[in-house]
Amino acid sequence: MFEDTYKTIAAPSEGLYKEKGSKFLAFAYPVHNLDEIKAHLEQLRKDYFDARHHCYAYILGPRKDAFRANDDGEPSGTGGRPIHGQLLSADLTDTLIVVVRYFGGILLGASGLANAYKAAARDAIDHATIVQKTIDARYRLAFAYETMNDVMRILKDYDLKPENQFYDMQCSLEVSVRQSLSVRFYDSVKNLRTVEIDVIATA
Repeated sequence: MFEDTYKTIAAPSEGLYKEKGSKFLAFAYPVHNLDEIKAHLEQLRKDYFDARHHCYAYILGPRKDAFRANDDGEPSGTGGRPIHGQLLSADLTDTLIVVVRYFGGILLGASGLANAYKAAARDAIDHATIVQKTIDARYRLAFAYETMNDVMRILKDYDLKPENQFYDMQCSLEVSVRQSLSVRFYDSVKNLRTVEIDVIATA
């Protein structure tokens, strides 16, 4: 059985870490694409325009195959990487964390900086509600009206709710199926023979 679940945060959250006068304000957001990430970064840079740095990291996709860490002028590896490390430690994806730093006048050194960004990111995660979601395959089914009872029986067997339904002499609907069940569901529908089934998305 392959893994078909992933963890993300349910809503934005915040964290804070202070060290030798410097303040590290952490902001965590659930995100789904680069446009959302860009919008959050632009807003934070406007809201905290007087801050010294806006370091961030994100991970996208159920398989965590898109990610980035940015130090925003801090010494290499001291800002974005510790934030990214906390996302990995919490096993999160579809999540952006930005840590805004206000310099307190005392240098923290590379290890001190890395620890501060790590602690701020961790605090934001600790204040977040973490949820588990499933990786789903989405199907569109097309069938004649007289086949409806057979189609609905299969949906009931898999505890699926039809969406975007259209019922007439020719009917259609869409369903999202947990990926670990998707092959069995597909085969069940194909056994009806008179029903056309197409994959329209996987997420």
